[in-house]
Amino acid sequence: MMGAVRPGWLPANALLASYQQQGVYTDCFFVDLPRAVSQAEFIEAFYTTRLFKLERFILSILVSKSSTDQQARQLAAGDTQSFAAWSVEGRSANQLLLCDFLGRTRSWLMSEAGEGGHPEGTRLYFGSAFLPKVDRSSGKARYGMEFHALKGFHRHYSEALLRSAQSRLLRPPSS
Repeated sequence: MMGAVRPGWLPANALLASYQQQGVYTDCFFVDLPRAVSQAEFIEAFYTTRLFKLERFILSILVSKSSTDQQARQLAAGDTQSFAAWSVEGRSANQLLLCDFLGRTRSWLMSEAGEGGHPEGTRLYFGSAFLPKVDRSSGKARYGMEFHALKGFHRHYSEALLRSAQSRLLRPPSS
């Protein structure tokens, strides 16, 4: 049985935590899997699901930032510093932090072994940070109407992305 994707707090050691400490909007979702999952396996599964391929397709049309499953595997293996509309901002053995090409959003993936009540299991995290726009005349940082209008969609989409990766990682290997 698959565990539910749930919202949660960022772990203290999360690469995304520095944005939260700056007061930037951040979110965090997690799901527990009853087996060991490497960070590379998680990254590849996340960025090659059907749902994320749709996002990749949209990015290729709207902003001319195309990508392939092979490039997702290279990102997972640490062999590239960019993928589609993102570049690597930070990486550790169990985390990946990406910055979009406009510098306004961050995407974060983390895998943590032995969490979620399964000693042989893995907790998978996905989170985002959205940096506010700075008004040029006043210098004040603000989130615009589009941010507030899309926040609910973003939450559901984030959960769906993590659920898609979970489903892929729980599928029996094809022979």
